[in-house]
Amino acid sequence: MANPSLKSSVFLSCFPTQFLRSIITPQSSTICRKHLLSTVSDSDKSSSSLSSMSSFTVQYLTNTCGFPLEDALSASEKLQLNENKPHKHQSVLEILRSFHFYDTHITKLLIKCPKILQMKVNNNLKPKLEYLRDNGLEGRLLPDLIVSNPEILTRSLSGFTKPRLEILKKYLHTNDEVFGAVKRTSWLWRLNLKGIMERNIELLLSEGVTTRSIERWVFWQPRTLMHRVDRIVYAIWTVKELGLDPSSFTCVRAIQVLLSISHSTWNQKAQNFKALGWSEELIWSAFKRDSLCFALSEEKVRRAMDFYVNTMKLKPEVIAAQPNLLAYAMDTRIRPRYSVIKVLECRKLLKKKFKVFWVFRLTEKDSWKNLWTSIWTKFQTCWRYIMVQSWLRRGIN
Repeated sequence: MANPSLKSSVFLSCFPTQFLRSIITPQSSTICRKHLLSTVSDSDKSSSSLSSMSSFTVQYLTNTCGFPLEDALSASEKLQLNENKPHKHQSVLEILRSFHFYDTHITKLLIKCPKILQMKVNNNLKPKLEYLRDNGLEGRLLPDLIVSNPEILTRSLSGFTKPRLEILKKYLHTNDEVFGAVKRTSWLWRLNLKGIMERNIELLLSEGVTTRSIERWVFWQPRTLMHRVDRIVYAIWTVKELGLDPSSFTCVRAIQVLLSISHSTWNQKAQNFKALGWSEELIWSAFKRDSLCFALSEEKVRRAMDFYVNTMKLKPEVIAAQPNLLAYAMDTRIRPRYSVIKVLECRKLLKKKFKVFWVFRLTEKDSWKNLWTSIWTKFQTCWRYIMVQSWLRRGIN
């Protein structure tokens, strides 16, 4: 806002000096001085009041709400608490505590959204908290949900919170799943679930996708359910052309992969496979078996193929038949295990028809347990044979 004295000087400069002298009398001069002093006084009072409110805001946020000083100073630039009505802000803290918000919850929540301190309790905060509690989000679930999504308290209950919770509870059957989905994907609460997501889910269900698959889909990959209908339709058509059953998890995962990458990215990944000796038929065959091979980076695929083809002397057809091999960590899983297998082969401790891929697929714990159990069994058999032969020689002698 412009300075009042500056405005006056600009205004007066528009008039001739003679004219100003003719109208300024001792009486009018006194009035002008009083007005100027009054304006300056009002300005000082306003500035002092703002400074006092800012100081109170910082003190309240740090002392009562547990704000670090830096966060309190930052919040005070946008928020001014009224020191004459501290009970208003205190009532906000009290209602939060009554719904099992600990001090750590309150601090995190207010740092994210300090304007909650200025909200009305009975007409705004309390109805929203009661609605969530009455719908099963109680105990630790409620404060954790609110802290991760403060807009639940700042947006409309009927127009924002209710429609979203109704959709999530429709497809996620437990409160823990609802909270887990929102906490895992915090932006989920901000999406247009009632319109876009529900429409796409109904389409998938009509095409044969099971409700269990939808439940897992909403929980783990909700973003892919927010695409345009035409992309959903194309993905369903593609997997059906491959002969996949929509009710199977393999089919659902294939749809998710198709929705998670753009058409140009798909072409780029396909060209990468072709450069490694894969035909179009092999590419689609591998995708049908395990679509996650198309979710891998091109560099990871190249490194894996380099090892399997140049070190293990495998053909692309073998890898395409077991595309999950491309996803394993080369340096910490495949190479070390392959080295151990080669040593055992040299010592003739493995069967001729030993399946090396079996070792690659086992978990870190089970792989060594099963492998060394097999080796120890062979060692015991050999040791018994040696001992029997020794006893026989002694008996003969």
